[in-house]
Amino acid sequence: MDDEQIYTQVGALVAEEHELRGRRARGEIDAETEHERLDHLEQALDQCWDLLRRRRARRDAGQDPQGAEPGSVAQVEHYLQ
Repeated sequence: MDDEQIYTQVGALVAEEHELRGRRARGEIDAETEHERLDHLEQALDQCWDLLRRRRARRDAGQDPQGAEPGSVAQVEHYLQ
């Protein structure tokens, strides 16, 4: 997956997040369903951003960015901001 594909994935996840919030506001889904899906979306977004950072770091070090692997959900959820 290249950077452009990762950014496309980020865009799709953000669009889904907005749609989900709209569906909740319209009463189409309950709060629990919204919360569970939002958790999943946030984790997936964190992994995308982490993969982009890892790819950039490999490029900056003169390495092939294709060798970057995304961090696990457990790992990326515990990064300090």
